[in-house]
Amino acid sequence: MKQVADAYKAGSGIPVTLSFGASSTLAQQIDQGAAADIFMSADADWMDFLQKNGRIAKGTRRDLLGNQLVLVAGKDAKAAPKIAPHFDLAGALGDGRLAMADPASVPAGKYGKAALTALGIWDSVAAKVVQAENVRVALEYVARGEAPFGIVYATDAKVAPVRIVGVFPENSHPPIVYPVALTRSASPAARRFLVFLSGREARAIFEKSGFTVHS
Repeated sequence: MKQVADAYKAGSGIPVTLSFGASSTLAQQIDQGAAADIFMSADADWMDFLQKNGRIAKGTRRDLLGNQLVLVAGKDAKAAPKIAPHFDLAGALGDGRLAMADPASVPAGKYGKAALTALGIWDSVAAKVVQAENVRVALEYVARGEAPFGIVYATDAKVAPVRIVGVFPENSHPPIVYPVALTRSASPAARRFLVFLSGREARAIFEKSGFTVHS
């Protein structure tokens, strides 16, 4: 998003202020009146939350990006079992922890819990989960060696010293989509940036970072 914002400023002369955080946190801040022109969520649920509460401008919501859910390991982690129904992740963890974003509220954590549940192993690893406030913190736990394995997005795994040791089947969790929309208080300038997010220049940046871009 920083690269996209920089590209937009270079072409339009208009700067974009970015605010990063867990989708749950940002959505609740917007719902409570925080100033924002555009909301981009890591899942549909938090966009649904704002739309239900009348915070989203009608007709502006669309699914922008897609991603994959992966199992990552630290440099010193033991060999990971192949992701499959009832695979022995608990055994691979041993006394270690599984780093995940909070499965109760953060999209990456919810996707992770859904995948582990569909594969029949959530109950065996739930007590070993260390919950992070967002997916990047979960990634850091693995990168720093504080957890041997973690569940993150494929795009996050590309920017840290971790190894992708498995990709969760797409049918094991809800589709990973990033919806974007204008808020009801958005300025006219924000509408132009929203259009830019779907354009060729932004698409090239997103795809280079590993996202799939919805047409």
